[in-house]
Parts: sequence; structure tokens; C-alpha cells
Amino acid sequence: MYPPIIDVIIPAFNEENAVGNVVKDLPRSRVREVVVVDNNSRDDTRRAAEEAGATVLDEPRQGYGYACLKGIEYLRNKPTPPDVVVFIDADYSDHPEELPLLVDYLTTNNLDMVIGSRALGKREPGSMTPQQVFGNWLATTLISRLYGVHYTDLGPFRAVRYTGLLEMDMQDTTYGWTVEMQLKAAKMGFRTGEVPVTYRRRIGHSKISGTVKGTLLAGYKILSWIFKYR
Repeated sequence: MYPPIIDVIIPAFNEENAVGNVVKDLPRSRVREVVVVDNNSRDDTRRAAEEAGATVLDEPRQGYGYACLKGIEYLRNKPTPPDVVVFIDADYSDHPEELPLLVDYLTTNNLDMVIGSRALGKREPGSMTPQQVFGNWLATTLISRLYGVHYTDLGPFRAVRYTGLLEMDMQDTTYGWTVEMQLKAAKMGFRTGEVPVTYRRRIGHSKISGTVKGTLLAGYKILSWIFKYR
């Protein structure tokens, strides 16, 4: 699988000021197609993504997981499937140019999934709220104790083998998408790893960690997945 065929899925909701930067900064010599899923945005997210060179899909059902599932459905219908799927957020908090760090670590070590860990990498001050830092620590600690797999982060920047992604049969439609993937990888005995990634303050206002309601809902969904799937 070298060089691997890499497709990127970017879920996006009201990210007109950021998504174009994400698409442009991806190393296009390594990526076959960038798929932005416009998740019922009320701004010019679609236009910004298209102008940057992405394929744009519409997913009117609100939810991070819905958007990711739409992207996977699109890849299923391609004549030649990818070898690796990379997920990255549209808010420009991760560094898209670091994609090779994840993919090369995956392929070199024959892994099934690699998480870009903000906990291991360099974070710009203020890029993660205190509740995000605590939530990641709590979730990864519970996963380690209950499932015997050590993660340091639930970061959205990740590379997954396409065949493994299909085997996981992802179901979550909202906030629990990342933790569902990591739990299923643990339960299925997938070979996983982490690489440090650089993290900066996002462009615009977070729809999850930026509100009390969003933070509580995300925390509840993550914890419910951890205990339910056990």
C-alpha cells in the first residue's frame, strides 16, 4: 500500500472563514480527493470549500456524525476505493500540512488507525478549553481502564484504513463519533497508534465547547458510549 490512495473527509458547519484554509493547506500531492460535507450551513461554507478545490456534499441532517457518514457513503461509490481516509475538522485548529505524519506512521507501522494527539503535541494557549482538556483526560482514562487500550486524546484529526473504517460500521450521528471509532477499534483488536500534532486556536466560535449546552451534551454522549459499549 505505497503510496496509498488517500481521501480526506471534512465535516463543516458554518465554517466559511476557515474551511478554505484547511483545504488549501492539505498536501495535495499526497491526497486524491478532499470531500467537504456541508452540514446544513447558513453561511458560504460551500462556496469557500469549492473555491479552494474541494468536492462538496450536502448533509441537511444536523450532526457531526451525520456529516462523516455522508462522506463515507460518497467514498463507497467511487470506482477505486481509497486505502486511507483522513478526517480533519473545518475550523483550522489542526494543521492540515501535518497529514503525512499520520499517514506515514500508519503505513510504516502497519497500523489500522492513527490519532493525531493534541495532548502529546504542541498546543497554542487557549486552543482547548479547560473542560475539553479535562474531558479528554477523563474519557481516555476510562477507556484505558475499561478496554485496556491507551489513548491520550479523542482528537478529530485521524487516519484510518478504509477497510477497517467499513468494518467498524460507524453509527453515531452527533458528538460521539470520535469515541465510538476508538472504542470499536479497541474492541475489534485493531492496531492503533498516536502521533503528536500541533493545535491552534480555531477560527470562529466553537459550536460544542464554546457553549455550556454543547459541552454538556458532548460529555454525556462520550461517557454514554464508553459505558454502553462496554
